[in-house]
Amino acid sequence: MSMGQTIAEKILSNHAGKDCHAGDMVIASVDFCMSQDGTSTIMIRELETLGFVRPKTKHGMAMVIDHNSPCPSVDVAKMHKTIRDFSKAKSVPLFDVGEGVCHQVVPEKGKVHPGDLVVGADSHTCTYGALNACATGLGSADVAAAAFTGSLWFKVPESYSFCVEGELSDRVGAKDLVLQIIGSMTADGATYKSIEMRGRGIDSLSMDGRFTVANMAVEMGAKFCPFGFDKTTGDWLASRGIASTNWVTSDDDARFEKHFCADASDVVPKVAKPHRVDNVVDASDLRGTEIHQAFLGTCTNGRLSDLTAAADLMKGRHVKQGVRMIVAPASRTVLIEAMDRGVISQLLKSGASIVAPGCGPCVGTHAGVPSDGENVISTANRNFKGRMGNNKDVSIYLASPQTVAASSLTGQITDPREI
Repeated sequence: MSMGQTIAEKILSNHAGKDCHAGDMVIASVDFCMSQDGTSTIMIRELETLGFVRPKTKHGMAMVIDHNSPCPSVDVAKMHKTIRDFSKAKSVPLFDVGEGVCHQVVPEKGKVHPGDLVVGADSHTCTYGALNACATGLGSADVAAAAFTGSLWFKVPESYSFCVEGELSDRVGAKDLVLQIIGSMTADGATYKSIEMRGRGIDSLSMDGRFTVANMAVEMGAKFCPFGFDKTTGDWLASRGIASTNWVTSDDDARFEKHFCADASDVVPKVAKPHRVDNVVDASDLRGTEIHQAFLGTCTNGRLSDLTAAADLMKGRHVKQGVRMIVAPASRTVLIEAMDRGVISQLLKSGASIVAPGCGPCVGTHAGVPSDGENVISTANRNFKGRMGNNKDVSIYLASPQTVAASSLTGQITDPREI
């Protein structure tokens, strides 16, 4: 009698053409691969060396210009031209300046399906796990190998089961939940594990919230973060014309290395203090901490519900004098929807600055670089020293859209429930 399998074991078995379990080494076919402008030129160099003609992955590949978007310098412009020339010559889809962040655009455009195995030349590729897929970030050379051959080797990871019961309270978001999990797990608490999220607390999350949780799985070292498939997943895909027939669920007798439980109703607004993502405390513990810049956006929290949550909290109020509030919608689609619903208008009326869809200040390559000694509160996924382009004593605090919005109004880190 065969042993039950986890989602990761099933997806890798399906793509390796044989039954496999945690610890096995397999060669697995890859469905889709992607790269962004910071990693594409290295991948292009590798592919040209190999004599690349077209991608062998099932759903092809795509490249996204999002990290330096719009272009901030002549040197980067040359890099972008290399990407555009390659895209045109090889008929590889390119999402150019203003289309948005790779991890929003790729699922939005229907490139990831349930049951897929996806690799990307960006560490937050694990975001797509929210769609019942196994997705992971790799180096540019490995992604080039996947594009060239259509497959890669994998060590089948052990799986952790995360059961979240209850529901999040008012003004508490998915970002607070995942920060709490990372704080308790630590930055290497799930290294090379596949994390399966389950329970009523997960089922009650919108797709935006699920993307937020899956996005940050890598911040505790995870390889994959596959969610189960449910009506929310199916409806999200169907609204984009994507069929969802190959969804995967773990077996009742699947072996999980560890089980973790949490209650979403116990979660309060959280903040990750500098300079570690797992340095997590309650937002209320940091009351009085002055901030100079607030940033709402990124592949973690730049989606429509994130912008809406911030705008709702800021309605009728104004960003405090001396604070810069910068908003970067995660994609052109998100920006248009937010405009149509009056969300962008509300943010502007409250004193926010809107920048082009893309990574914006998160990566520190162009927009919103903070000055020496400043404090920034951000909805990003990383707060490492120098992350936003200045390593001179800049402190980055990570929080939810609601906490970032509340803090922009008061000029200090603020629990949004106090507004």
